[in-house]
Amino acid sequence: MPRKVDPKATRKALRIVRKLAAKGAQAETIDPDTGEVKPGSGEVDYSHWEKDFLGEVDKRLEKYGSAFADLSKGRKEEALSNLQTVKLKEIAAKARGKTRKGLTTKKPLGWRNRPVKPERED
Repeated sequence: MPRKVDPKATRKALRIVRKLAAKGAQAETIDPDTGEVKPGSGEVDYSHWEKDFLGEVDKRLEKYGSAFADLSKGRKEEALSNLQTVKLKEIAAKARGKTRKGLTTKKPLGWRNRPVKPERED
């Protein structure tokens, strides 16, 4: 028995996935005069994994209305799991040209106002 997924959430997720896929999916073209194969003019150079991810999520949303089946991975009325949402946000940031630096440490509050300890002299 398929679960009920909000159709608005499905449409929203499909729109985002297709928009991201279109930014990097300009196919190779063949010049009709010379027969030369020109590489695609996609705005973003996605990795092979990202292209596959966007394609698979699109297929699942189109067929089932949701891209995940295990309810422990997300809310049952949502179309994407929590991890899929995070990955789509990372791909969207890449498409905008913003790269993620990775894990960074946060400095404690008031770290600039702390007195500097004098160096020890032996």
